[in-house]
Amino acid sequence: MSASAETLIQITRELGRECDALEFGPPTTHVYNPLDYAWVPHEQYLRLFHGGRPEVVLVGMNPGPFGMLQTGVPFGDIVMVRDWLGIEAPVEQPPHVHPKRPVSGFANRRREVSGSRIWGWAQERFGTAERFLERFFVLNYCPLAFFDEKGTNRTPDKLRRDEQRALFEVCDRGLGRLLDALQPRWVVGVGRFAEQRVEAVAESRGMQVTGVTHPSPANPKANQGWAKHMDALLEELGVAA
Repeated sequence: MSASAETLIQITRELGRECDALEFGPPTTHVYNPLDYAWVPHEQYLRLFHGGRPEVVLVGMNPGPFGMLQTGVPFGDIVMVRDWLGIEAPVEQPPHVHPKRPVSGFANRRREVSGSRIWGWAQERFGTAERFLERFFVLNYCPLAFFDEKGTNRTPDKLRRDEQRALFEVCDRGLGRLLDALQPRWVVGVGRFAEQRVEAVAESRGMQVTGVTHPSPANPKANQGWAKHMDALLEELGVAA
């Protein structure tokens, strides 16, 4: 049976609740969950899913400070989310905001480079969001973002081991349920961390897994042109763009 947007919404709601129940200690001082305060645009994003079985699901690590934390959309560069995906909705505030990590929602003026590269590639290759989302979907492994007292972004691989175990248990379960519903032909981890977590979840389900270099500006390979890496991967996988 093919997945529906309602199925994805139900699974994601449960993932958000399970993440809310987790506890994190120093050096983490602030935890943001956009599945709570930015749920409205995130639900709009999930409702763009056409149903059926996508050829490729791209899985990122966790929300970026100027992407999903602002718009509720994975790799959610505001310009691409608003102008290409056609999503714009009210965004509330996390319960405990770091002064150096404000949430201004769709009033945010900072571009999310990774998101502009991923969604920009999709726009260049497919033209419309509808055409892209007929065959592809984009998710994040972990919906939470973590900051220390200085406002430094702490990625999930930098958490304490006990915190990682608890987080990975929840996120593995959530990703597994999403992939069970979607049944994609390929699951692609965006960056090495995401690829490793996808391998742990998807290979046990008999799904085909691979990875692509992360589009972050901190990645020299991506700065030489991320789109060519994605094009080469799809050619290797036999997926036409």
